[in-house]
Amino acid sequence: MNRTDDRLLPVLLICAQAVVWPGAAPARGAVPPASALLVAALVAGVATAALALRHVHPVATLVVVAAACALGAGPLPAGAMAVLGTAGVALALFTVATERDAFTAVLCVVALAAWQLLQGISLHGLSDRNGLDLVLTAVLYAAVCGAGLLVRRIRRARRAAEQLLKRAESERHRLPAVERRRMERELHDVSAHHLTAVVVTAGAALGLRERRPELAEEALEFAVETGREVTRALGAVRAPAPSREDVPSPEERLLDLVAGFRRLDQQVDCEIDPLPDGAVADAAYGIVREALTNVARHAPGAHTRVRVRYGDTRTDVVVTSAAPPAGAAAHGAGLGGGRGQGFLRSRAREAGGTLTTGPTADGGWEVRAVLPGRTAAPVERSVPRSYRLAQVTAAVGLVLQPLLPALVIRAEDASSGTRVSAGLLFAMLAAAQAVALLWLRRAPRATQGVLFGLAALWPVAMAAGDYTGPVIVPPALSLLATCAALAADAKRSAGCVDMRLRRGGAICRQLSAAPSWLVAPAMGIPPLERSREWGRSRMSTPPALLQGDVLLLSVRPLAAVAVHAAAATAAVLDRGTTVPVWAVVAGATAGASLAVGAACWAGALRGRRDRAARGTQNERLAAWTEEAVRDAWAERRRIAAGLETTVLSRTADMVAEAEAGRLDDTAERAREALAAMRALLDTVQEGETGPELRPQPTLQALDLLAHQLRATGRDIEIRLTDRVPERLPTAVDLAAYHAAETLLAAGGGEPAVLELDVDDGTLTLTATGVPRAADPAVRDRLTTRVSALGGTLTTGPQGTVRLRLPLAVAPDNEERQR
Repeated sequence: MNRTDDRLLPVLLICAQAVVWPGAAPARGAVPPASALLVAALVAGVATAALALRHVHPVATLVVVAAACALGAGPLPAGAMAVLGTAGVALALFTVATERDAFTAVLCVVALAAWQLLQGISLHGLSDRNGLDLVLTAVLYAAVCGAGLLVRRIRRARRAAEQLLKRAESERHRLPAVERRRMERELHDVSAHHLTAVVVTAGAALGLRERRPELAEEALEFAVETGREVTRALGAVRAPAPSREDVPSPEERLLDLVAGFRRLDQQVDCEIDPLPDGAVADAAYGIVREALTNVARHAPGAHTRVRVRYGDTRTDVVVTSAAPPAGAAAHGAGLGGGRGQGFLRSRAREAGGTLTTGPTADGGWEVRAVLPGRTAAPVERSVPRSYRLAQVTAAVGLVLQPLLPALVIRAEDASSGTRVSAGLLFAMLAAAQAVALLWLRRAPRATQGVLFGLAALWPVAMAAGDYTGPVIVPPALSLLATCAALAADAKRSAGCVDMRLRRGGAICRQLSAAPSWLVAPAMGIPPLERSREWGRSRMSTPPALLQGDVLLLSVRPLAAVAVHAAAATAAVLDRGTTVPVWAVVAGATAGASLAVGAACWAGALRGRRDRAARGTQNERLAAWTEEAVRDAWAERRRIAAGLETTVLSRTADMVAEAEAGRLDDTAERAREALAAMRALLDTVQEGETGPELRPQPTLQALDLLAHQLRATGRDIEIRLTDRVPERLPTAVDLAAYHAAETLLAAGGGEPAVLELDVDDGTLTLTATGVPRAADPAVRDRLTTRVSALGGTLTTGPQGTVRLRLPLAVAPDNEERQR
């Protein structure tokens, strides 16, 4: 339901409340008095108005709705505010969990439950022996809060995925231009420093040939050395190493920028973290440059502090300047066009962040930008400790408010019994189950064991507390925590089901005795495919499950059914019943089986959907990465073709003429090479003129692949040993690059290292930090490429993959690879 539709929920709640009371009262022959109708209208109006504003002020809405329903419940009949007091408060609490942080949501749940408990004590004393309504209310609030936090986490994950895709798409269009600018810059450096120096030196030697004949020999030697240096430099331009040391890093660019302003007598201090090259680094550089320029214009000599912090979820760029010193003249105050602030905000917005500017307390100025971080997750504001302390103080004050009337409760109103009420025991067991669920992710087996043990204690609590309410309610409450744990386990295990089902084996015969309706949901098999998949698994090619998977998929659900069925049976038999024992056992087992099976199936369904969404995202990222690298590689090959046919050939002619001792021809060839270089630079600036077939990238494009992945937030390091030759067989070169691209573009935010080495005629590609390479789809693509050349693929622990490709490719294998 979208934001526009859920505004109708308060209206639906007030309509439901009107139907329950006072609408149902005349049907029972009781006409509510006018005073009660007035109170109900006031309470409903206040609660509905507050719920209409719940997205703007969720915590205030929760307080207003709870207080209004509590105050209105006094003069009204019992249950008159049941809908608004239950569903209305739950809706407000759900909004708090979705709109605010987890600490605020949990604090509201605890405070609300404690407030209602103390209010019950202040009104009824300690005479209520069951107290099951308080336990049910606390469970409802905890479930609503958990659902809200889950929705909030799903929304955050969806926004993070959208930002990551947006970031990758922008980098896809940016990489070819970045590669063009890099080659243009390096070609300009070669022409400006090397070839120009040869032309000038040769021209000077020719002019002084009569008076300084020794200069001709020196000029020829300089031309030979410089020509060879030009050849090496242009070779590096065509195939740069995929390391981080090719061009100045964003950190070095920012430090150079600060050093430049310091040379203008500006007092600038800086704290700059290493940044990956990309849109975020460009935005940070532009923001710092504009901010420092404004300081130099409007506050020359003011002490300025630059801080760039690169984190997991956000990048903070802060430029703070103090007040300008007394008597400082702002000579550049009128030079700006007044559009700098707008440019700053647009630059931050294009990078996916926000920017704020304003004066400081000491008369200075601050520019603060919050940009995406390493994971491209949505940026959240940090909450100071003083605010948390104020939240806790306010919650404690509201919770203790009901205790004020308890000071006048007469002693005879309180319970004088020595037995502990069942409600207190139920509350303790529910709290213990909630605490156990907090450790589910870290220790799933231990958590399940604790939940099973606590489930067996609920019938004991019923007997010890002399519980007289519905006998099936406490066992059903104990089953909720177990079903939540089983659903979480099924969700995690659903990611590996496809890989398990693809492999053959015999271990699954241990599951043949288990009912398919129980094990199939935990395996992630949809309802319409259970019978088909399960029947196929019992035939000649059953799914081979590891022993640990067997325990996870069958033993835990079966144990849960057995424990909870036994607990429910014991509770019913202890209360006493005329139903036969076998019928009680069968009914308890059927109910527990239905609940456990539904939880396992729902968790597996959610896991499959999450895996499908991640797969779609990874496919789009991989496709965009491949397209960006191919476009940049095509741009590099286009420019490299011009180098090979013009500049390199003329540079080689220049070296040949210099080695032959012909200074006039050497100078002429140097001028031709310089003219060819400048013509090539003009071609580079014009860009690609028409659609052409894009060449397949090879290992020489690894630097482009690393640049693209780093720009989207991945920490990638690529190492090539000295034993890797510059030229490899075409089939091996293509297969190795595509394998590296498949491994690194498989998704995930872990730092990855790719190392290539050659030993005994075999190219070894070792990747670490790529746990998703074990996914069936990725493994199948790698196996297809490697096996086509007679290579091998092995996987190790902690996301390690090693591929071996023989350099001597058989003709038939090479033909298959093509």
